[in-house]
Amino acid sequence: MKRSRKVLSWMTGTLLVLVVVLVIVITHFNWNRLKPYFDEKIGLAIGRPFTINGDLSATWQREPMVGGLAAMVPWPEFTARDVQIANPSWASQPQFARLDAVRFRLSPLGLLAHRISIPSMQLTQPDIDLERNLQGQATWDFSLPQSRTPSTWTLDLGAVGFDRGQIALNDALRKISLKISVEPLQQAIPFDQIVAQESAEARTQADKTAGSKAGEAVANAEDNDNASESHAAASKTNYQFAWKADGIYQGVPASGTGRIGAVLALQQTELPFPIQARLHIGDSHIGLVGTLTDPTHLAALNLRLWFASSSMAKLYPIIGITLPDTPPFATEGRLKGEFHGNGSQFSYQHFRGRVGGSDLSGDLDYSSAGARPKLSGTVQSKVLQFDDLAPLIGADSNTEKQQRGDAVAQPTDKALPVEPFRTDRWQVMDADVNFSAASILRGSRLPIQSLNTHLVLSNGLLQLDPLNFGVAGGTVNSHVRLDGGTSPMQGKLQLQARHLKLKQLFPTFESMQTSLGEINGNADMGMRGNSIAALLDHANGELKLLMNDGAISKTLLETAGLNVGNIVIGKLFGDKTVKINCAASYLVANDGLFDARLFVLDTEDATVNVTGTANMANEQLNLDVVPHTKGVRIFSLRSPLYVRGTLKNPDVGVQKGPLLMRGAGVVTLAVVAAPAAALLALVAPSHNSDASENTCRTVLDEMRAPASATPAGKAASPAAH
Repeated sequence: MKRSRKVLSWMTGTLLVLVVVLVIVITHFNWNRLKPYFDEKIGLAIGRPFTINGDLSATWQREPMVGGLAAMVPWPEFTARDVQIANPSWASQPQFARLDAVRFRLSPLGLLAHRISIPSMQLTQPDIDLERNLQGQATWDFSLPQSRTPSTWTLDLGAVGFDRGQIALNDALRKISLKISVEPLQQAIPFDQIVAQESAEARTQADKTAGSKAGEAVANAEDNDNASESHAAASKTNYQFAWKADGIYQGVPASGTGRIGAVLALQQTELPFPIQARLHIGDSHIGLVGTLTDPTHLAALNLRLWFASSSMAKLYPIIGITLPDTPPFATEGRLKGEFHGNGSQFSYQHFRGRVGGSDLSGDLDYSSAGARPKLSGTVQSKVLQFDDLAPLIGADSNTEKQQRGDAVAQPTDKALPVEPFRTDRWQVMDADVNFSAASILRGSRLPIQSLNTHLVLSNGLLQLDPLNFGVAGGTVNSHVRLDGGTSPMQGKLQLQARHLKLKQLFPTFESMQTSLGEINGNADMGMRGNSIAALLDHANGELKLLMNDGAISKTLLETAGLNVGNIVIGKLFGDKTVKINCAASYLVANDGLFDARLFVLDTEDATVNVTGTANMANEQLNLDVVPHTKGVRIFSLRSPLYVRGTLKNPDVGVQKGPLLMRGAGVVTLAVVAAPAAALLALVAPSHNSDASENTCRTVLDEMRAPASATPAGKAASPAAH
């Protein structure tokens, strides 16, 4: 028994001595001897040279966060100084990263289970060069070794901390050249204080970019997430570092400032990392403040996000989302995002703002999971200024075009917009967005009451189906189809205007307020071209329009902005307001040449016929205006007129030759019988029972009568004048 005890004592003593010797050897071991080994193994793991140029050392201490017997085992804390990671051979800079030191703690017991457990890692003064060439090769893409069998080792990296550092980014593919510096703040700043500062800054920027009402809209935007669990967690965090960036982005000057937290938690998904930024790219301004959690998977991005720019289209090279040309705008909303291997999801929630003179609000979602990225959602406007829609079709002024950065100026002699649509952007993403405006204003003289449309963009095909307006107590229902995937672009327009009340259409025109008349019309056009001017230049189809029981004058047409019309009416009737029994037009377009098959104004004193063509290719007018006085009147019409020149600069004059003899009735030629019949379908369709009889029916029936009475094979002769 005594011998057994002796053996056990010797064994225990020997084991303790071995442990003590092992501890002494480990604690006094010269770890620099292992630098070549670590350099080789880490270099093979990341696919490029890795070097520890400085000292490699270790200190030992027990881990306070570990309990039980494991708490007795000391953990090593390694420090590697002057660490370098090389760039691939094609890069312009030799080093990808240089660090003064890397410090991390390692769990020794985890190694027994083939687990490399590092609770935290500290990077000291990192200096990083990021580069991508025109071929798409990027220095941040590491060629990790491929193995047929999965590794038995796992890596658990808890958090990464850092101090001041430098980052250089040169991306030839996206035309980006930035230098970013990071410095520690003198003292930590609470999250809520930064949110308040950024909100004030965003309002100031919105005032500068889009006016004071934009600033008010941004300031009044409700943040529905303030009371959320994520906001409560973020409120407990602090900003401890400031960063600054300067350089070029997409070929234009760019700068930015911001603040971030000190520790990036890679495993603790419940610990948010605070981020804040103010970015200035050209004349676009972006502000954001919020948190990033679970950064390993980028699974939870939660930001308040502000945009301000001279046009929404300016954001395309910045965020990669196709947006229309607009007046200056500013918006505020909450951006939430999730990043996944098969595509990312973002949502811009409860945003509000101002675009030109119009308010804007809604919710938008963006997904990159499909064959093409897709934008979907709902956007509303309480009051939409009609002029704010002009940039969508290039109809704004050259000054406004220059402000939003469009290089295609409108020629001074052209009336139709020549600015091309950005069809190349239509093919990089899809969209499914519903837009509605409760009220549309075009000054105070021509109110358009409402708008709603469903925009669908799929592989370059843009459809507005429907595109509906509420106008003057009536409706304009249309369908627009533009195929940006073809060259030139193919277009299709179908439109129906019904029951536009004249007294509401011209509310400031006193003579119209006793009118019971309406306007009805149809349009069915096929077109091709990459601008409004080009589309009409190659238009095919027909236009029909009827107006009954109204009034007309030079002043009225000036109010409506009808340049040619007010000149013609002024020469025919002077400044007198003339009652219109019926105005009817039937135009047929053939490759941009619009032919007036029927264009007649029937008044109390006379009937005015317009014949000829309007060529949209050169905007040339070739029209004859022939008045026919009814009976013997004190009022006497002038000679027939010609309309030449262009849409922008019409030339209206008196035709040479004898005066027309005044006759009775309307002009009734066989050639107008068919158009007159086609227009009858527009006479008070589904007419309200309280309205008076539509006088256009009588006028059109009279035009058709001679043709139907003409013997076969003979044309009707013109009525006597």
